[in-house]
Amino acid sequence: MRYLPLSDENRQSMLGTIGAKSVDDFFTDIPIFARLNAPIAELPGHKTELEVSRHLSAMAAKNVAAGTVPFFCGAGAYRHHVPASVDHIIQRSEFLTTYTPYQPEIAQGTLQTLFEFQTQVARLLDCEVANASMYDGSTACAEAVVMAARVTKRNKIIISGGVHPHYAAAAQVLAQNIGLEIVMLDAAIDDEKAVIAHLASDIACVVISCPNVFGTISDLSDISRAAQAQGALVVGVFTEVTAFGLIQPLGAMGCDIVVGEGQSIGNALNFGGPYVGLFATREKYMRQMPGRLAGETVDLDGNRGFVLTLSTREQHIRREKATSNICTNSGLCALAFTVHLSLLGQKGLGQVAAKCHEMAVEVAQALESIDGVTVLTEAFFNEIAVSLPKPAAQAVDELAAKGVLGGVPYSRLDPNCSAQMQNVLLVAATETNTKADIEALATALKEVL
Repeated sequence: MRYLPLSDENRQSMLGTIGAKSVDDFFTDIPIFARLNAPIAELPGHKTELEVSRHLSAMAAKNVAAGTVPFFCGAGAYRHHVPASVDHIIQRSEFLTTYTPYQPEIAQGTLQTLFEFQTQVARLLDCEVANASMYDGSTACAEAVVMAARVTKRNKIIISGGVHPHYAAAAQVLAQNIGLEIVMLDAAIDDEKAVIAHLASDIACVVISCPNVFGTISDLSDISRAAQAQGALVVGVFTEVTAFGLIQPLGAMGCDIVVGEGQSIGNALNFGGPYVGLFATREKYMRQMPGRLAGETVDLDGNRGFVLTLSTREQHIRREKATSNICTNSGLCALAFTVHLSLLGQKGLGQVAAKCHEMAVEVAQALESIDGVTVLTEAFFNEIAVSLPKPAAQAVDELAAKGVLGGVPYSRLDPNCSAQMQNVLLVAATETNTKADIEALATALKEVL
């Protein structure tokens, strides 16, 4: 390639200097199944720019957009209505082009938006302090586990069977590289008793979810009290932040660290990202919190101002003293969250949440009336788990062929799940669904089964 000036001799010299035999040595930590051993067959080897554009456009056209068919996918990413005003505001040049606020005296606007975002998150989750955001919910969960180990000086972590498998996997990847032990409980619609049974004096924290991946809403207060008695922290996790417009926040249930995904507010699905991780905790643990914290102050003239109060990432302080190697916050996504939530207000968020729950109840009733379908989730917000008389992945494919995106098979999240869990389908509803959508889902599922 003419744009790469290095010769084979140059590359061999560089590899020799760092002690690697080949470039492949750089990828030893990536599982074999995730690597390509040949060019992608569907992509042509050499085409003009116009030909490449046509080819990729044809491939993209195979996707079904969420807004074009009855859509009931959730499992960590939810379709909500985002007002056009949100995109209009965040695309203003002073927001869209801003970078990290290294110089507070010329970054007051950026710092204030971060401060407002933190205030909203702390109030929404009922915690004393929240950081300026993280990459997404799964990385926030992983960082919370590491933080709990630092606070308690213990290295054993219990993860509930209701935690989203992707969140658990992210925590495991980070934990295994720093000597933490993860005990993953079996998948369960509700495993409060199992979590409490695993508590002991050597546990750093328990990770429990509400709403959990099966949509279950539960009171975590008993787990919080049991963990506190053992000196362990409770990490409360969520994937659907809109739920807190209707249900009790996890901070009020006694969780010491509350983390999750904020995509539902202000951010569209976007084929999986970028999203915005929310991270909140008690003030006494603030200095162990990853990421950065914007604070309010006054200048020499007594005027209100904003500064970067805390930044514990390795870019700013000695690497061995850093709490996280996450490089930045999801600034623009966090701003979208703040703008949308400001437009909604407390009353508006509650109305959206109530509409989501109303639609979910209608979905549950419609599906439960179908022979062979069992609704597994008893108390829920906007998502339920249903058991089908056939593999859920097969049913989803057949539903898609009928023009209905009927949900997410649990096996898609956990490919190694039990045979029983292979039949579990996660179905989510939001304010964007209609009664006609629900009727289409029920009709199509009857035909599929």
